[in-house]
Amino acid sequence: MISRIFTQSRWRLSLALICALAAYHLQNPLLLPARSWAEPVLLLVGVMGLAITLYWRPRQLWLTLSITTLWLATIGFIVTGASAQYRHRQTILQAADRNPELMARLGAHLVVGYDNPQEIRMLAQRGLIGGIFITRHNVMGKTFEQLRVELAMLQAVRRKAKLPPLIIATDQEGGPVSRLSPPLPLQPALASVLADDAHPHEIEQRARQYGATQARALAALGINTNFSPVVDLKPAQATGFLNFHTQIADRAIASDPSTVTQVALAYSQALLRQGVMPTLKHFPGLGSVSVDTHYFNANLNTSLPDLLARDWRPFQQILSQTPALLMVGHVTVSALDKTRPASVSPVVLTGLVRQQWQFDGAMISDDLSMAPIYKRGLCRSSVESLNAGMDLLLISYDWKKYYLILDCLQHAAQTGTLAPLEKSHQRLQALPWNQPACPPREQAQKPRTNHISACVTANR
Repeated sequence: MISRIFTQSRWRLSLALICALAAYHLQNPLLLPARSWAEPVLLLVGVMGLAITLYWRPRQLWLTLSITTLWLATIGFIVTGASAQYRHRQTILQAADRNPELMARLGAHLVVGYDNPQEIRMLAQRGLIGGIFITRHNVMGKTFEQLRVELAMLQAVRRKAKLPPLIIATDQEGGPVSRLSPPLPLQPALASVLADDAHPHEIEQRARQYGATQARALAALGINTNFSPVVDLKPAQATGFLNFHTQIADRAIASDPSTVTQVALAYSQALLRQGVMPTLKHFPGLGSVSVDTHYFNANLNTSLPDLLARDWRPFQQILSQTPALLMVGHVTVSALDKTRPASVSPVVLTGLVRQQWQFDGAMISDDLSMAPIYKRGLCRSSVESLNAGMDLLLISYDWKKYYLILDCLQHAAQTGTLAPLEKSHQRLQALPWNQPACPPREQAQKPRTNHISACVTANR
């Protein structure tokens, strides 16, 4: 079979075409798990294929030219992709040397995942990030104490550099999405507080206890932000066959907006009392979306009256009573903006959330590594999102795309295509970990939950 591939023209042309297409798409975040081994393999195959083609040319000239072009494209895509990442990284570090104030102001809007503690420490020290996202690969092989020390070290680096504390975030919803279990104990899904047809008062007490238990463990580890609770309404039908990863049916609390509000509000208040910021997700709601926005573009086709009456009630009511973050997903709201995902839409972010709802807290995007944003363009989307009213951009899965995004923001700021971010900067400054610590007497008082206090007891 191998000899036929290298001797028969149609096999050689097919192999070259497959390799060129694979190399072209290899920077897609969805192919991240294969990238580390696929890049060297494709580069080696490309060089070998080119050498064989030039030495053992097909009789037809057009075949020789076609196969040669495809092998050159394969090599070019691999080299270009690797060099682009290096170039963006160098550009960012050089820009930070020339204009540290501008780069720190832009970096404050970025929350990134990481797989290299030394590299993330350097970015934290230079003010080039606003926060980090901790997930499964960050805790594998580490004890609770080892991870706690690592996170404390990063915060110490920030204090020494006279920079604001990092946002240290995770996905610890309970149930199927429990990124830190182990080392943290695994809790059932938050919906478990609804078991046994309990009285509403009992349900509320269970949600508070659930949240308090979870928040104490997170705070002890050094986590100050949890991407939870999920307040999407539980879908009535089974998960669609194109929903591979989101799985809202398994993560949502309930299908009734009042029940979702009651549970999520009590849970969020419990997190806040322990110094952990809750995050309502995934606005504008994924309960009625049948495909997975990790992989596909998706439309929310529910009418505006129904969205206001049902899907958006938990978001509005909890945001009016707590300083929770709002995570905005990449689904398109057909009733408001048919052409742009919610996460980059000024109609949704500014027109609806900021102006109509009068919400002046911080908003964070869902991971920019997801398909609707990547296919639309990371550079374009990151600038548009901040211009539309977003405060924090999350780059957690394919985190090294962070360098490209910060480079794009820098260029937009220098060319005047990035809107002034003073209001967003003020919202970030108002986050609890950026506030002065409370004196002992005020710490003992019950915290108000409808605003961010002038002083906090949040974990630092």
